[in-house]
Amino acid sequence: MNQCREQTALLQYINEVSFAINDMNLYLDTHPEDKKALAFMEEHVKMRKRALKEYAMKYGPLTIDTTDDGQSCSWDWVMQPWPWE
Repeated sequence: MNQCREQTALLQYINEVSFAINDMNLYLDTHPEDKKALAFMEEHVKMRKRALKEYAMKYGPLTIDTTDDGQSCSWDWVMQPWPWE
C-alpha cells in the first residue's frame, strides 16, 4: 500500500509541475521579456524531467521521452499496469 501512495504522490507532483509549465507557457506568450517568468519556467521544466525520469525508473514511463531507459532489451514496460490501474 505504501508503494501505491508513493506512486500517487509522485504522479500528483508531475501533474502539478506540468500545470505550472503549461500556465507559464501561456503567460510567456504575452510577456516574452519577463526574465523571472522565464527562469521559473526553465526550473520547472527541469523539475518535471527529473520527476518523469524517477517515475519511469520506478513504475514505467509516462511519456515517450522516458521510454528509453537504456537497460531494457524489449518493450516489456507496456505490460506493466497503467497509471490509472
